[in-house]
Amino acid sequence: MKNTSFQLSTAGAWLASTASAVRVRLTIKRLALAACAAVSVLGCAPASAWTSRGTAYTSRGTYNGAHAGSCGGGSCSHAGGVAGPLGGVATNTGTVTRTAPGQFSNSGTATGRYGNSVQHAGDTSCAGGTCSHTGTLTGPDGKTASTSGSVTRDAPGQYSSTGSVTGSNGNTYNHAASTNCAGNSCYRSGTVTGPDGGTVDHSGSATRVAPGVVTTSSSVTGVHGNTVTSSGTVVAGGTVTTGGVVVAGGTVTTGGTAVVVRAPAVVVAPPVAYVPPPPVVYVPPPPPPAVYVAPRVVYVAPRPVYVAPRPVVWVPGHWYGGIWIPAHWS
Repeated sequence: MKNTSFQLSTAGAWLASTASAVRVRLTIKRLALAACAAVSVLGCAPASAWTSRGTAYTSRGTYNGAHAGSCGGGSCSHAGGVAGPLGGVATNTGTVTRTAPGQFSNSGTATGRYGNSVQHAGDTSCAGGTCSHTGTLTGPDGKTASTSGSVTRDAPGQYSSTGSVTGSNGNTYNHAASTNCAGNSCYRSGTVTGPDGGTVDHSGSATRVAPGVVTTSSSVTGVHGNTVTSSGTVVAGGTVTTGGVVVAGGTVTTGGTAVVVRAPAVVVAPPVAYVPPPPVVYVPPPPPPAVYVAPRVVYVAPRPVYVAPRPVVWVPGHWYGGIWIPAHWS
């Protein structure tokens, strides 16, 4: 009975593993087909089209993704999606169009695993070594956030950038960064400042160590001094693997080998870090001043005592011990 049970358990695990692998392959195929269909609908020329697929193995599970894009007629469009370990799928589509020399417009839609969509649109203008960008984000509830920023080429291999993001509640987050490229390496550092003055610092580097192989490292320090560091290797044509250990209240370190499918370079702005406001400290009001109340003085009158007068008696003159006492009142 024990052997039979073991065999059935092993067979069941194998079937479950096989079914899971089949679902992953079908998910990747559906994502790829959906991405290609979206690009075709956008009217891009097939001659300049590209597709990519990838799998990321993380401590939270396996993520499968597919992406496709194409350029033609002054526009580049892309569409893609990512399927999570629990079956949820998130998609993103967009288009960038050259409207004039140095002038570009973009629009797109990002849809989360629960169907909520965010619309994004913006304009970019480049002149004199500087590119400036403005845009808006509109959530499923109709609320909007605005973005603005610029990137300037200060010297060969030297770049600086600034920008801001203002949410629907009016809070603004500002960021500034600089990038320095020399030889086979690029280094970047920057700071994000919240509406309450709190800051988050970030830095990173990328180095080409061989054809198609790039090593990366990054570090982010939050407003409370906690630091997150990560590192990895990017190799053209493969899968993405990451992993790490989280230490509560201290340093989070991740590392692994990242392998990414060849695709046109895409510049992604760093995510806006939320800087929480400082904790509210309650200061009790000062105690009321002491009031001195003088004791009430009570006068107690002495109780009157009546002393009756002694009656007056007439004493006639008389002898007392050989002494004459004249008459008197007594």
